[in-house]
Amino acid sequence: MDPQEFFALFAPERRPDPYPHYRRWRERFPVAALAERMFAVSGFAEATQVLRDPAFGHPEPEYLDPADRLPDQPVDESGRVVRAFLSLNPPDHTRLRRLVAKAFTPRMVEQLTPRIEEITASLIDRAPAGFDLMTSLAKPLPVEVIAELLGVPLDDRERFAEWSHAMARALDPPFLQHPETIEPAVKARQSFVGHFRELADQRRREPGDDLLSALVAVSDAGDVLSEGELLVTLTLLLIAGHETTTNLIGNGVLALLRHPDGLRPAAEAPDRVVEEVLRHDSPVQLTARTALRDTDLGGVAIPAGSQVIVLIGAANRDPSAGPESFDPSRAPGRHLAFGQGIHFCLGAPLARLEGRIVFRELGRRLPELRLAGDPKWTATTTLRGLATLPVASGK
Repeated sequence: MDPQEFFALFAPERRPDPYPHYRRWRERFPVAALAERMFAVSGFAEATQVLRDPAFGHPEPEYLDPADRLPDQPVDESGRVVRAFLSLNPPDHTRLRRLVAKAFTPRMVEQLTPRIEEITASLIDRAPAGFDLMTSLAKPLPVEVIAELLGVPLDDRERFAEWSHAMARALDPPFLQHPETIEPAVKARQSFVGHFRELADQRRREPGDDLLSALVAVSDAGDVLSEGELLVTLTLLLIAGHETTTNLIGNGVLALLRHPDGLRPAAEAPDRVVEEVLRHDSPVQLTARTALRDTDLGGVAIPAGSQVIVLIGAANRDPSAGPESFDPSRAPGRHLAFGQGIHFCLGAPLARLEGRIVFRELGRRLPELRLAGDPKWTATTTLRGLATLPVASGK
């Protein structure tokens, strides 16, 4: 098997619809050896195993000499890089996730419902007869929501979105990364860290009713988040709470407008629409794990230390997960859009809530919405989303 055939799956010309290529690859190679200690997984059962099995995890954090550190790169007292809990193994993962979950509660998310409804209605009602759905709704709504949740001042939110976008562009794995994305991402992270260090200091002096204040104050049996842990957690929340929800909205509206029933299912059963969009055109297309010990995956021996790339977008259309076609009326089925196991997305309830409200309100307020041109996709692969989505409402 030629590894270049795998890399070709992500060619720019395939970006508008990579799924036929994913299907042909998955049917031949549900588990594929790409190189020594490098594998790709596209079958649903095999991908689920990688995400759930403790035999697969993440490399241990690196020890960095001070001369090798990037400006403002958080390190712990021993010199190890501080990473978000999403990139850690137990017990470090368990400790950090428990602390963050104590601050980022389901109740806090549910209390956002009236405000999300208010912002959504305002953005839809202000939209002209013809507009770009990404600029007018899919991008501003999630950044407003995550900014309000964290307690970001109104004047900072435009910069907040710019930093998020720059960092998200650098999330692709090395074989997909564009060199020109690295420097803007580093600068954005530095700006973000400096900005939130100041905000965190302010919240310590004057706590508010927001997630940042809760994270600053959270403790568990005397355990608290260090400053570095707080800053990398905020970075994770920024990208996961903004970019992925933007893509959920854009991908979902495009799929609905290409479906014969249009937005009717969105008004009638937005919960089902959200789950079908997550399965059919997942905002997160791939992730990776490291084999922590020798193990078997679909009959293929995976040596310890191997990198395993999980093609979420391909696995979610495995026949055992659901059909190739988009069916917004189907009962919610299985998908891997939020991961599985101990790393299941902590922000899934917020993403689902925003998606439900947006799809419902679009279906009710703009039932005749239609495509008004060809959409354009962003240049990233790990996070799959639209740059533009021209629509017309018939206002």
